[in-house]
Amino acid sequence: MAKAYVFISWIFFFFYWLFITGITIRVLIKKKPVTSAMVWLLVIYIIPLIGVIAYIAFGELHLGKRRIKKIYNMSPSVLMWLENLRNFKHIFATKNSQVAQPLFQLCEKRQGIAGVKGNQIKLLTTCKDSFESLLKDINNAKISIEMVFYIWQPGGLVNNVIDASINAAKRGVKCRIMVDSAGSWYFFRGKYPDKMRAAGIEFVESLKINLMRFFLRRMDLRQHRKIVIIDNYISYTGSMNMIDTNNLKYNSNIGELIDILVRMEGPVSTTLGIVYAFDWEMETGNCVLPPTYDVNIMPLKHNNNHIAQIIASGPGFPNQLIQQSLMTAIFSARKKLVMTTPYFVPSDVLLHAICTVAMRGVDVSIIIPRKNDSFLVRWASRAFYSELLEAGVKIYHFENGLLHTKSVLVDDELSLIGSVNLDMRSLWLNFEITIVIDDKNFGNDLTLIQCDYMLRSTQLDIIDWNKRSFWHRVIERFCYFFSPLL
Repeated sequence: MAKAYVFISWIFFFFYWLFITGITIRVLIKKKPVTSAMVWLLVIYIIPLIGVIAYIAFGELHLGKRRIKKIYNMSPSVLMWLENLRNFKHIFATKNSQVAQPLFQLCEKRQGIAGVKGNQIKLLTTCKDSFESLLKDINNAKISIEMVFYIWQPGGLVNNVIDASINAAKRGVKCRIMVDSAGSWYFFRGKYPDKMRAAGIEFVESLKINLMRFFLRRMDLRQHRKIVIIDNYISYTGSMNMIDTNNLKYNSNIGELIDILVRMEGPVSTTLGIVYAFDWEMETGNCVLPPTYDVNIMPLKHNNNHIAQIIASGPGFPNQLIQQSLMTAIFSARKKLVMTTPYFVPSDVLLHAICTVAMRGVDVSIIIPRKNDSFLVRWASRAFYSELLEAGVKIYHFENGLLHTKSVLVDDELSLIGSVNLDMRSLWLNFEITIVIDDKNFGNDLTLIQCDYMLRSTQLDIIDWNKRSFWHRVIERFCYFFSPLL
């Protein structure tokens, strides 16, 4: 009996270590960043069973076989659409500013489409202004309304958007709305989705959470874009979710939510539409490509001829393009670089890029909320401060709430605004969107906003920072250990 027990034990340990070896080999051949691979291997070895389960669930980018098949099926139609759009040569910019040219060249090479001109773009910096503008455009919509948001929270001005969308659907406007399942968990358990569907709105729960498919698709892969497109000509994007911040119950330890939205008219809305069409087909299986005819893509005749480019990320889009774009923009800086983000957990290469441009004399500033809604991210981000401060980077802690704005401004001329946080999740995982704008006037507007953020912030001093307590350093390093997984 004892011999049988020993034999079974040896068989068990043999297959156990064979399994661990197999997972180790899988981690190594996936070409992950070295830091990320090392963290996963340590987790797997220290807590084997839990570590293996965690890796299978969250360690790789599982979109699901059904969605992957749809991505492959839609590629020919998207390529044909891009080819048709390229025939409208008058909408494409042939020249960019010196600071913007490398980034626009990268995007054209990787996405197959150049930047477009003839756009009118406006920054909206308050919740009130954003909703007033959005409601006006929804009420004037004649053909279509398309939206995608990570968070949709009813109440206040959001209810006005719901009512306006229902009225638009009733008067014959084609309305399609897609909202992330995790970000809007409570919304989908309320009355509004059914009410909107009953009015004729196609309302879709994107990347639906299903515990039965826990190991078949990553549950933390989220639809993080914020997009509104009206009549294929007017569009919005930025960092603002469908939330009325005036109606929001603030966490007393964090404060008010500070956001930004960009309203666009012109050809850029059509190029944004192909991203929405891609997401819609991936989720529903229905192909609804944006139209490409003269009336909707003729450039506007005005002085502010903003040149714009859309950058989309996520499964099915060019791999690593978001990080490559940020790196290109950072290295293009000659005088000034200002970045704002609520979550700052950069990759090693992004961190070194920021430090490098600071060390060669560029005035680099990063504005981060002093407190955010993630304990782990808050402390992990502080593990990077010493290296940044020593390189000459100015770090500002925003004091008046949760600064949710995601923006990059290079030499007061090249602007990047969207849904992308400077963390691993945005860089490598989620469906994200960024608008790139090459225009001095728009850059001046963004400069004013960022200066206002700085005035409401406290700049860190390297001497004071180095005096922080031993236990603060311990917490920072512990949370930093998990930074490749955040």
